[in-house]
Amino acid sequence: MNIYIGNLSYGVSSDQLREVFEAYGSVSSAKVITDRNSGRSKGFGFVEMDNKAEAEAAIEQLDGAEIDGRPVKVNEAKPRN
Repeated sequence: MNIYIGNLSYGVSSDQLREVFEAYGSVSSAKVITDRNSGRSKGFGFVEMDNKAEAEAAIEQLDGAEIDGRPVKVNEAKPRN
């Protein structure tokens, strides 16, 4: 399952995002989206988890939780159109 994480602090790295979600299960990928020109975080990212039950537990527990001092929005990522 692909999970969207919004309202991330600009200081959060992909590795930190992976660590937070690994508390709930196996993470196949974690990526903070960065600006192509400046390399600075855009304040959101995606985590991919293979186990749907673990992913749903992570979404339920982390939506509204604080990561690096900011409450994050966590939900299942919608496919691009």
